[in-house]
Amino acid sequence: MKIIGVTGGVGAGKSRVLGYIQEKYNCRIIYADQVANDLKLKGGSCYEPLIELLGTDVVGNDGEIDKNKMASKIFSNEKLLKNVNEVLHPATKNYIIEVINNERSSGVLDFLFIEAALLIECGYDKIVDELWYIYADKEVRRQRLKESRGYSDEKIDNIFKNQLSEDEFRSHCKVVIDNSGTLEDTCKQIDRALL
Repeated sequence: MKIIGVTGGVGAGKSRVLGYIQEKYNCRIIYADQVANDLKLKGGSCYEPLIELLGTDVVGNDGEIDKNKMASKIFSNEKLLKNVNEVLHPATKNYIIEVINNERSSGVLDFLFIEAALLIECGYDKIVDELWYIYADKEVRRQRLKESRGYSDEKIDNIFKNQLSEDEFRSHCKVVIDNSGTLEDTCKQIDRALL
């Protein structure tokens, strides 16, 4: 089983790439954001530590951590954001390592993909066989974010500013999939990289 980490800037079309891979290949895809969200749920390993850090006022009426309340607390406080990340990132990575070990033992899959925005920053390169960078031209990404998420230019500029540069992505990744063009063209690149 080959383990592949998939990363790229917002709007590059990672979901589109992974959707094709999921359909065509004998694989499992782990989305790190989804793992982190699951670990924040009541009963999850990060629930209590996060409430300890953030206070009980982030808990909604349903007993779960309210995403919006949490966001408004941590994004105005760098130290708190750092502390939250120190809880979530290692727990997410440990969970993913456990999944990798279980899938390796079962011997059923050909590939296991891990999608994470902070794949490089969080050291996932040490647990995968190779890293893939899903690239799309900045203007293509900007257009996608405006159309699919309704983001303003200002919001997009802020997001772009806080992500790794194209050079940084490329320097860490063995495979670059250019997802600026047609889906057919992207799929051909994926097939070449996996076959």
